[in-house]
Amino acid sequence: MQTQRILMVDDDPRLCGFVSKFLTREGYATEFAFDGNAMQRALANVPFDLIILDLSFPNGEDGITLARDIRTRYDTPLVMLSGRHETVDKIICLEIGADDYLTKPFEPRELLARIRTVLRRARPTPQRSAAPAEKDIILFAGWRLDLGRRELFSPDDEAVVLTSQEFHLLAALVQRAGRVLTRDQILDLIANRHWTPFDRSIDVLIGKLRRKLNDNNRANQIIKTVRGAGYVFTLSPESSH
Repeated sequence: MQTQRILMVDDDPRLCGFVSKFLTREGYATEFAFDGNAMQRALANVPFDLIILDLSFPNGEDGITLARDIRTRYDTPLVMLSGRHETVDKIICLEIGADDYLTKPFEPRELLARIRTVLRRARPTPQRSAAPAEKDIILFAGWRLDLGRRELFSPDDEAVVLTSQEFHLLAALVQRAGRVLTRDQILDLIANRHWTPFDRSIDVLIGKLRRKLNDNNRANQIIKTVRGAGYVFTLSPESSH
């Protein structure tokens, strides 16, 4: 099995060195960059399986801006780090497409667990044959969701780019159509992590998914908010034939 490569972008040399040594012992090939320019050079040289990116830098660089730049050019899984514990930071990170968020200081084992979870979710589903199985393709309102290839196509047959969390959220809702899912149930389904019950991350993801589905008709909403309960996928999807 090929060694997975991780790039850590943080201005703290001691932290980068510590994390690099720890992850190397765990079997990962790890590199680090202290600023955005070094990050861009590293990404241009070799492909990485995951990026760990700090939220703030002392030289005026902004981790959010760097993360947005990463998302416009790469679909590499992204874990954000921050010394702040504010919920708004988590929401912003999710809005720009981060796959996870961890606050400093953190236990190395917790970081390792997050990395393994994100990499596992991002791992492509092995194709059993050249043509995907019919049950892996779900149709709804002209949309086509390919569970095997993790792809979504619009009624105009245009590919819609989804982050890992957006794909898992949509798949979880579609496969449980007509059933109201609470935020905690959705978190367990798509992330298998223990987040605080007041975490608004699911609301943020729902909003992003609605925009990509053009789901702005409140009278016939595909993903409906059930006040005080959660969310429900209102259509009756069917497998492709």
